[in-house]
Amino acid sequence: MAGASLHLNSTTVLASLQENQPRVHLPEKTTNRRVLVLGGTGRVGGSTAIALSKLCPDLRIIVGGRNREKGAAMLAKLGENSEFAEVNIDNVKSLEAALNDVDLVIHTAGPFQQAEKCTVLEAAIETKTAYVDVCDDTTYAWRAKSLLEKALSANVPAITTGGIYPGVSNVMAAELVRVARSESKGKPERLRFYYYTAGTGGAGPTISATSFLLLGEEVVAYNKGEKIKLKPYSGMLNIDFGKGIGKRDVYLLNLPEVRSAHEILGVPTVSARFGTAPFFWNWGMEAMTNLLPVEFLRDRSKVQELVQLFDPIVRAMDGIAGERVSMRVDLECSDGRNTIGIFSHRRLSVSVGFATASFALAVLEGNTQPGVWFPEEPEGIAIDARDILLKRAAQGTINFIMNKPPWMVETDPKELGLGIYV
Repeated sequence: MAGASLHLNSTTVLASLQENQPRVHLPEKTTNRRVLVLGGTGRVGGSTAIALSKLCPDLRIIVGGRNREKGAAMLAKLGENSEFAEVNIDNVKSLEAALNDVDLVIHTAGPFQQAEKCTVLEAAIETKTAYVDVCDDTTYAWRAKSLLEKALSANVPAITTGGIYPGVSNVMAAELVRVARSESKGKPERLRFYYYTAGTGGAGPTISATSFLLLGEEVVAYNKGEKIKLKPYSGMLNIDFGKGIGKRDVYLLNLPEVRSAHEILGVPTVSARFGTAPFFWNWGMEAMTNLLPVEFLRDRSKVQELVQLFDPIVRAMDGIAGERVSMRVDLECSDGRNTIGIFSHRRLSVSVGFATASFALAVLEGNTQPGVWFPEEPEGIAIDARDILLKRAAQGTINFIMNKPPWMVETDPKELGLGIYV
């Protein structure tokens, strides 16, 4: 691998963002950094490759996948500073050969649920290649984390769960907690992640498969420091995501940011909920949880068959529902301080690319230390690099706010009287 210690210039990036020209201009010695996007012909990987090419045209982007036809179509979108590499992520030799001449690998080839090994991360460590993945599975994420010492020994920086949610949502939570601890006398007590995506958000079969597989997992949450297990897609709440999204029903899911935020940020009560649209998709998810055996929902092959069966209907509904996405992160402190962050975009298929690309650029800039880290860890994304990461990820958002009281951003705040809102 070429040395990942050659850093990009983040000062130039910030200036570009402020001028609404979000391009990263590389110093001469760091031009032609090579980035391999595994799953690059898919929705998430393709979006990431396109976002990288827009943020940083000087990067050499290698689209990794199995289908040369799809690869050619993606290269036509990316332009001349790109190439295709045929890669089988289940074949170690194929992986290591693809990684030998790149500076960073971005693993978007999900779903990550029920995967038995962190094959790509292990290959990245072996070839001394920097690494980012968009994992959204708790077991996979902590298996990746267990390779911390190996990555340290190999001097390889790696981030797991570095997508939009989890990913950007983790960084939002970390900033809410950091600011609360610096400005408030109270202690952070309760952290809640709320997510909404219309349909599949334009992400296609992968997000459908991920959602179905998550229905087969018990939900892990934390209440006053105690680990609790709950039924998936239960505990419905109606949450206000602010302008452009409004109020949406969300349900409990087992997501990796719950455990990582609890352990790393030290918040005793943490949970995560997700909801979709049209509303009857939520009913369908509830029905699947109640009617299908857990063994079925944990079987990747059977879930993939189910996804293929429903895919024509899902695509038709996506055309009606659109692909808006929103994240709301709430923090409550012991002194009554309540703050939230909201991130909303009209198109998940675009937003996920900028989110993942933002983590990739942070790694290339040297903001990630050797080891395997979650986004909220300062070794993963340095504290002074969080602001620029969030600005990059927020390209094109219809609503992005941080550290505001709920009444300032909700569409229907509650008035106690005398102009006092909660």
